[in-house]
Amino acid sequence: MAIAMAFSLPACKKNNQSESNEITNKNVASTMAVTEAVCPSKGWASQNGGTTGGGEVTATVVTTYAALKSAIQNTSVKVIQVNGTITIPSGGRISFQDQSGKTIFGSSGAKLVSADQTKDNSGIMYVKRCNDIIIRNIIFEGPGAYDVDGQDNVTVDACNNIWVDHCEFRDGVDGNFDLKNISDYITVSYCKFSYLKPPKSGGSGGSDDHRFSNLIGSSDGATADRGHFRITFVRCWWSQGAVARMPRVRFGKVHIVNNLFNSTVSKSCIQAGFEANILVESNVFENVKNPIDLMDNTSTAVQAKNNLFTAVTGNTSGNGVNAFTPPYSLTILNASSVKSTVTASNGAGATLTGNACSSL
Repeated sequence: MAIAMAFSLPACKKNNQSESNEITNKNVASTMAVTEAVCPSKGWASQNGGTTGGGEVTATVVTTYAALKSAIQNTSVKVIQVNGTITIPSGGRISFQDQSGKTIFGSSGAKLVSADQTKDNSGIMYVKRCNDIIIRNIIFEGPGAYDVDGQDNVTVDACNNIWVDHCEFRDGVDGNFDLKNISDYITVSYCKFSYLKPPKSGGSGGSDDHRFSNLIGSSDGATADRGHFRITFVRCWWSQGAVARMPRVRFGKVHIVNNLFNSTVSKSCIQAGFEANILVESNVFENVKNPIDLMDNTSTAVQAKNNLFTAVTGNTSGNGVNAFTPPYSLTILNASSVKSTVTASNGAGATLTGNACSSL
């Protein structure tokens, strides 16, 4: 169900003199053309008071790494618009910490790129102890998978009420997009996860193919995570190149609904780890291995419901225990409609060209 929301057309906003020099008349036009609609959060991000981000305020437009980092780390900047391609320098992973009520969104084609594959200097953004954050319509591109215990493209650590919508995460060094350390009330909608670059072998971690996309929970021993990790993945696409962790789940109550899995190099798709409580509902699995990997059978509940499997091998069932009942409402598509919706021109990935809200 599409919901039309009122919005304003923001003009450029200057935070300081150095940033003002980077905002041109062209940027102003782009801001007028691509605005941030105030959209209602869905899934788990709609709980705990909801997720509204920076709200309906004037966007600060950024086109360079320095301006982006400054705007993210400035607590008074509430809405950031990313224009064009911004390269993250080696060791320049942006620390986004201890903030509430912020939106980062991209105009059409916005991309953040990292080329560093080292343990210490890789990664694009690390979000820690933040609340009420929205990230929309941005491509996060890493240099390719390399098992050196490096950084993810984006990590969410100890955060609440996060909504990530219409983003593309590809070619992360360690992972594409990971969540850890008591993070809670999160929705990931219309996002695409892929690996377009070949993995680099010989890393110190021992895996020659670490195209492992999404990790929820850092270890079985992180018992503080119990009662957290309430996460919704809806209308996302695990595309070519993804090998495993789509996602791998520990603890938490995770709703995986109306997603497409079709990476032909997959070894496992959804991986149910320690004390995971997962509802796998109305998804499509095509030409993949182990659609629902029960791993060591230490999950609390894994319920498979109304999924569509085509040319798959391996497990397609849950563990015989019904999962949690989501406390929110979503428009759940029949599995037969999922692939066409997710792969449409305005489907999963950074596909937005205006201010439309996601249909959920």
